[in-house]
Amino acid sequence: MNFLAFLLLGLIAGAIAKMILPGRQGGGWLATLLLGVVGAVLGGWIGSLFGSGTAGFFDLVSWIWAIIGALVVLAIWGFITNKRAA
Repeated sequence: MNFLAFLLLGLIAGAIAKMILPGRQGGGWLATLLLGVVGAVLGGWIGSLFGSGTAGFFDLVSWIWAIIGALVVLAIWGFITNKRAA
């Protein structure tokens, strides 16, 4: 997948993950982009373990794994930032 498409996938996956995950997570669009890209990488890695990694930008499986990865990263991020605030 080309670099700009991967960044766009990460941004959108991060935004979708923020909408799905309840609660208030800090960060603006840059944090969403970074968490989404890290989540997309994590999702692609998890997907490759199951034999279905990231195939392309318009592949539904790529989007599902990217969103799952972004949810995991966002949950970890929320746990870290809430623990630090307490």
